[in-house]
Amino acid sequence: MNKDLWGYQDTSGHLAGVDLRGWKVEAADGNIGKVDHHSDEVGSSHLVVDTGPWIFGKRVLLPAGTVTRLDPDEKKIHVALTQDQVKDSPEFEPATHLDDPTYRDMIGRYYGGPLS
Repeated sequence: MNKDLWGYQDTSGHLAGVDLRGWKVEAADGNIGKVDHHSDEVGSSHLVVDTGPWIFGKRVLLPAGTVTRLDPDEKKIHVALTQDQVKDSPEFEPATHLDDPTYRDMIGRYYGGPLS
């Protein structure tokens, strides 16, 4: 996994400023949902993915460092995670978690990256 869990890998093909909302997100073993929100903020880049009916509408926050490749032609984002990793990840609540450093640390520990 990327040393900088909260930044896009240089090889991902990410271009700052591109609106990723609505793009499909693919785990190593299948689709996990669509981007509901994203941030390119330095040191805090992430995707919020709406998993839809796959896991009952759960939203998850994926650090940008989990992104391996963006495919602009198909509007698809590939991540270095499995469906089970996403399914078992801590649920994201936008009203309380977006600016919560404790939640961010929990996500960092879950995905095996350094803490903030």
